[in-house]
Amino acid sequence: MSGSGLTVLDGTHLRSFNPSLPELNGSVSGAQLLEIADSKASTSLFGLSLPQNLKASALSRVIAGPGDHADVTFRQTELEKDKASKFLSDYISAIADELKDDPLVVSILDGNTLKMFLEDEDDYAMLAENLFTDMDIEDKGKICKNELRNALVHMGVEMGIPPFSEFPLLNDILKKHGDEGEEELGQAQFAELLQPILQETADALSENHVVIIHNVKVVNGSKLRKLLADEKQFDNVVERVLQETKSRKDGLQKTAELIRSFFEKLGKNFGLPPSESNDAVILLYDAVFSEVENEKSVVKADNEFREYMKDVLKKFAEKLEDNPIYCDLDD
Repeated sequence: MSGSGLTVLDGTHLRSFNPSLPELNGSVSGAQLLEIADSKASTSLFGLSLPQNLKASALSRVIAGPGDHADVTFRQTELEKDKASKFLSDYISAIADELKDDPLVVSILDGNTLKMFLEDEDDYAMLAENLFTDMDIEDKGKICKNELRNALVHMGVEMGIPPFSEFPLLNDILKKHGDEGEEELGQAQFAELLQPILQETADALSENHVVIIHNVKVVNGSKLRKLLADEKQFDNVVERVLQETKSRKDGLQKTAELIRSFFEKLGKNFGLPPSESNDAVILLYDAVFSEVENEKSVVKADNEFREYMKDVLKKFAEKLEDNPIYCDLDD
């Protein structure tokens, strides 16, 4: 799934991927096998450098026993071809499962965004003009040549420029075009010098994509479905809400209001989006409780309350699966 320059990695890309081992001379160590598996998964995910927590969680799904000890033991184990092939397949599937539960939101910088600016003269002229104006802080009509670096930083991921730390080749491209000079540039000179820099950057990115992970949480109902499948965990939540309602003087007559209030305060612990995230969350709550209220009469007993809670959470899970909510964790 993608849109607005963002791509959601939810494991789908890996589901259709059939990994195979390279030619092996005898057995392979667990450590070597993990390197092979991580490389194949990365290639299938546009060259993404897999986050360490994702790899660790996937590994714990496959090997017996969680924790560092099991990890170390596996890395030291020698595996024959058949077992190695099975592990490779299981590990890739485990990464896909992890991504289904907790998708990553990324930008894939492949040069196409930059090429769109460069292919349209008017778009490029406007881009260069806006950048020049932003760099010309003192409004002199001139900027120093070394501001070219800041112009690229200012463009950022949204306009197709990766961070220098992720794409050191940018330093070489700028150096080639003399960005370190103190010479002053007018707007036309700036635009003329910037164009080949962007073109070379676009060409370099088309050969070596850069994938940037955004600090965005995708709430898709996965955690709620796990809660509903775990009777003990679900009963604990029901008990917490019951205690909350019984502490109120109005008892259980306003079940929907009490449950809504509880989940608005604590729902993110159970897999609901934070109630203050955005308008979409308010609309989600309104829709869920409106539907449940239309189906249920007044709740009078604890067992009815439990079923009411289950219906509420099921509806949240269904709606979030159909329309996930994206929460910017930087806000």
